Amino acid sequence: MKKQFLVIGLGRFGSSITRTLIQNGHEVLAVDKSEQLVQEMANIATHALQADCTDEQVLRELGVSNFTHGIVAIGDDLQASILTTLLLKELKVPKVTAKARNEMHGKVLSKIGADHVVYPERDMGVRLGNQLSSDTLIDYIELSPDYNLAEILAPAAMNGKSLKELDIRAQYGCTIMAIKKGQHINVSPKADDAIHTGDILLIIGSNEEIRELENDYE
Repeated sequence: MKKQFLVIGLGRFGSSITRTLIQNGHEVLAVDKSEQLVQEMANIATHALQADCTDEQVLRELGVSNFTHGIVAIGDDLQASILTTLLLKELKVPKVTAKARNEMHGKVLSKIGADHVVYPERDMGVRLGNQLSSDTLIDYIELSPDYNLAEILAPAAMNGKSLKELDIRAQYGCTIMAIKKGQHINVSPKADDAIHTGDILLIIGSNEEIRELENDYE
């Protein structure tokens, strides 16, 4: 279903979101104070406008309340980020996602009404740090403070063994949600399904559980 998004701030983060939303078939109004950044997105976004979104009247003229979702992707100007987020909520934008530079910035954004706060620099640092720390970890996504989703390359020590033999859940507390073999993905694998070297395992569990599993099978 096509949705209408408002993206404010067209730096690397905002422009990347805009491109992805457009590729997924949605409509995007992309806005920034920088004429250069607006011009760069003019042929990508549905509409691209140069405007100061810390001005309530400007936001009203843009008709922000008509958008499904507002994304505040402002980078270095914390004051502009906070004020824009506050104004979008006051103008009844149904859902607002705001980019935070650090934990304190994120707390302020949450307190003034942001529905979702993201930390792209921090999250990318965590993902890269985990990838660099492991020889088998392919990708890592934090789902919540308690659960993570990891893609792990099956080590040689698992080769030919079934899920029942490995008994991963009982030993480590994490769960193998899927097994990818080449282009085929086995979702919700059965206890008798075997793992082979080179398979990619999609595992859900805590960071500690997943790390313990990796360490034991190094």
